[in-house]
Amino acid sequence: MTMRRTTRRGRCAGIVLAGLLLGCQGPAAEHGPSPGGATAPAAASGFGAVFLAVDECSSFGTTSFTEVPCAGERAAARVVARHDGRAGDGPPCPGTTDFVLHISEQRLSHDEDGDGAVPGGYACMRALQPPHPGDPGGGGGPRTIVGDCVYDAGGGKVRETACDGGGREKPEFQVTEAVAARSGCPAATALYVQLGGARPVGCARPM
Repeated sequence: MTMRRTTRRGRCAGIVLAGLLLGCQGPAAEHGPSPGGATAPAAASGFGAVFLAVDECSSFGTTSFTEVPCAGERAAARVVARHDGRAGDGPPCPGTTDFVLHISEQRLSHDEDGDGAVPGGYACMRALQPPHPGDPGGGGGPRTIVGDCVYDAGGGKVRETACDGGGREKPEFQVTEAVAARSGCPAATALYVQLGGARPVGCARPM
């Protein structure tokens, strides 16, 4: 996908970006509540009738996560959407999702429907306490949304970073609108960002 970029000096340069912005949307394997930032496999044990169903909660963990009561002290994040299959093939998570928890198919001696298996899938998670990287300008989350900021990562790619400058990289552009086509972006648009959804084009301006 070719996107037009205008520098602050008024010069134009064409850059080729991937269809999905790396580190900004799509499957978020790098986003998770563990201290190292890597998504750990979910352990198939919990308290609900269905493992990590919507509105149920997961614990913190460095190697795995388990389902825990949302009112308990171990609860770290709540499921806001739950889908079977691979995240790249299924419905996108809500825009303010903080991270995606990938659930591997598991065979058990007992489970919610008695067939001895927990199907693979993914859970869209929202942390119970701030900070929320999935919020507009938060610098993370599995999707890029209006209000988010990005920087030029080189090689024709951009990545998301915190708008307040508190991330590792300084923000260079901010997505100000989502429209159906590039022609709907304002004249001051410096970068077009693919967002997906009903309004897939993000209009970004220089910071």
